[in-house]
Amino acid sequence: MTRFAPLFVFALMVTAPAQAQMGEMADVEITAEQLAPGVAVLFGRGGNIGVSHGEDGTVLIDDQFAPLTTRIQAAIAELGADPARFLINTHWHWDHTDGNENFGEAGAVIMAHDNVRIRLAEGAEGRRTVPPAPPAALPVITYHDGIKLHLNGDTVHVVHMHRAHTDGDSIVWWENANVVHMGDLFFNGRTFPFVDLESGGDVRGVIRAATRVIDMTDDATQIIPGHGPMATRAGLVAYRDMIAAITGQVASAMADGRSLEEIQAMGLTADYAELEGGFISGEAFVETVFTSLNLPDEPDHHHDEIGHADHGGDAE
Repeated sequence: MTRFAPLFVFALMVTAPAQAQMGEMADVEITAEQLAPGVAVLFGRGGNIGVSHGEDGTVLIDDQFAPLTTRIQAAIAELGADPARFLINTHWHWDHTDGNENFGEAGAVIMAHDNVRIRLAEGAEGRRTVPPAPPAALPVITYHDGIKLHLNGDTVHVVHMHRAHTDGDSIVWWENANVVHMGDLFFNGRTFPFVDLESGGDVRGVIRAATRVIDMTDDATQIIPGHGPMATRAGLVAYRDMIAAITGQVASAMADGRSLEEIQAMGLTADYAELEGGFISGEAFVETVFTSLNLPDEPDHHHDEIGHADHGGDAE
C-alpha cells in the first residue's frame, strides 16, 4: 500500500481487532522521503512518521503499528541513522502509538502531552474499546505547553495545540530545517477532517491550530500531515479555510434555529465534493461541527508565540 492510499484505511486501523491487524500488515512497505539534511518522513500504514537523525541521536515522531516496528527500524537504519533515542507522540491514537511498547523496550525515551499519557494509561470505552497501554508504551516525559530539543544542529519545538483533533495534540517544528509535523491536525487527502470528540477534540481548535502553524511558517515550509502525502503551507491554508468556511456556515444556520438534519440537507460541503468517499463524509463532518459548536469554547490562552513552547524544559 502506498502513502497515497485512500484514508478509509485509517478507519479500519483504529477499529479492527488486534488479531486482524497482524495479518493485514504482511504486505506493508515502509518508504522514506528525505526532506532536509538529517530530517525525513516515513510512510507505511497508519500515521506518517517524522525522523530527525544525526550525531546527537535519532528522534522519531510517531510509530504506526506494532507489527511494523522491525520494518520501521530497518528504514531508519537505511537513512544512516542510529536506533531511536527519543520518540514523540503527536497524540494518543493507536495508528500513531501502537509501536510505543516496542520502541520503549528498545530504549527510546517517549515524550508526549500530559493527556496522551493519561489516555494511553486509561484506555477507552465508547464508540471503540481501547485497552490500557502497558507501562513500556507510556510516555516518561510529559509536558503541558511544550518542550524544546536542541539536537542534531537544529532546535526542535514540540508545541501543544489545545483541544483540536484530540485534547493532547502536538505539532513538531524543526526550526532550521523548516519542517513541521502536524499529526492528525492535518489530513492531506481525500477526506474531510476527523475530529475525535470523545477524546476532547473540537473543530474550533483544529482551525486555531492550523492558523497557528500558518502564522509560524512560510512558503518554503514542508509539512508532514498525519495522513497523506507531503504538503505545503498553501495546502494547509486551503485546508484551514475549508474547515472555517463550513464551520461558519453551520454556526450561522444554528443561529437561525436549524436542526442538525436541516443543516445536513443544506449541502454545505458540496463545494468540496472531491473529499467525499474518504474516511469522513461531508455529512459526518457537518455533524462533528454541529456537535463541537454545542460545546463550551475553550481556547488556550497559554500560547501567544511559538517561543512559549519551551516551558517543559530542554533535552540535550
